[in-house]
Amino acid sequence: MKFHEAKLDNGISVIGELNPSVLSVAAAFFVKTGARDESMDVNGVSHFLEHMAFKGDEKHSADDVNRIFDEIGAKYNASTSEEITMFYAAVLPEYLPSVFEVLAGLLQPSIRQADFEVERKVILEEIGMYEDQPSFIAYENAMKTHFEGHPLGQSILGSKESIAALKRDQMARYHDERYRGGNITIAVAGNTDWDQVVKLSKKWCGAWPAGRAPRPTDEARPKAGKTIVTKESSTQQHVMQMASGPAANSSLRLPAELLSVVIGDDSGSRLYWDLVDPGLAESADLSYNEYDGSGTYLTYLCSTPESTADNLKRIAEIYDDVNENGITEEELEQAKNKVASRIVLRSERPMGRLSSLGSNWVYRGEYRSVQDDLDAFRKITGGDVRALLTKYPLGQLTTSTVGPLATI
Repeated sequence: MKFHEAKLDNGISVIGELNPSVLSVAAAFFVKTGARDESMDVNGVSHFLEHMAFKGDEKHSADDVNRIFDEIGAKYNASTSEEITMFYAAVLPEYLPSVFEVLAGLLQPSIRQADFEVERKVILEEIGMYEDQPSFIAYENAMKTHFEGHPLGQSILGSKESIAALKRDQMARYHDERYRGGNITIAVAGNTDWDQVVKLSKKWCGAWPAGRAPRPTDEARPKAGKTIVTKESSTQQHVMQMASGPAANSSLRLPAELLSVVIGDDSGSRLYWDLVDPGLAESADLSYNEYDGSGTYLTYLCSTPESTADNLKRIAEIYDDVNENGITEEELEQAKNKVASRIVLRSERPMGRLSSLGSNWVYRGEYRSVQDDLDAFRKITGGDVRALLTKYPLGQLTTSTVGPLATI
């Protein structure tokens, strides 16, 4: 594999990890914009705009977009998070020019009024669908409560009220502000020619407006909070709990990832053996989530209502023990092996490399090869985990729950 980078005159970053030994190529456009970059009067516009992208541009209609992707056998999609909107596709190498043109077109949609009204209904249906999922409600409320007063607390989907009130011109202004060269990274992984990648980038994206939209990244200082949604029809209690963790640019982020594997992986972790394996809970896991300037530990518990209090107590005891005594060398080594396997298996497909390739560039402005990641995780010591726990101890600061219980 060989890494390449270039920057267009308008500020767009173009990066590539090329590998002639594979049989496919994947490309993605990472736009540094998401729910945290929205004002509350347009909350949900980033995700709505992602949908509108597939309605086409001046050259391609919505039918054209889907037809071209299907004709060349592309695997394609898009996603919106709190911080990044991503458009991507994987194809056979000979179809990269075609897929590149269509992907680039997605970032410059026409935003026709008729399409806007149709897609508004789709978004409202999507919000309604997710509102029927207790775990989603618990997560939304956990983020809102934990990050109260901070942009990371804003919903990705928005609310029915904000989407219903959103105007087409508001979306167009948001697009003009956020979809600028300095906010865009083009990433390509797999079997292709670098000169071709640069030529395609200049051809289809070189005339896009320059500039960079600001994003304040002050670290969130959450206060303890609790949100309870009573849903008597639910047979299970869903609980999300959050505590502060290291930010995306912190040297403690890799120890935090290993710690989450030791404590809360979906198999072989402390939460698994103490709660899931003995049948005390259907799910009990811990994840580490990194953001621009902030981070979180996220605990998820799903169990019967009557066992919820005891299970939360067990989790608190596990966290107290880890904060005081750390983890064992055996646990750390096992976590390193798990993470190494996941990195390698994911890297065997160009599509699997895109997320890591783009995220490292957007968040940290750096390229990290598979070997770089493997070496970095192998170097982590128990002392690094202790330093992490000293600054960011495990905890249950924020609690959000959905289920039959009225109190928790």
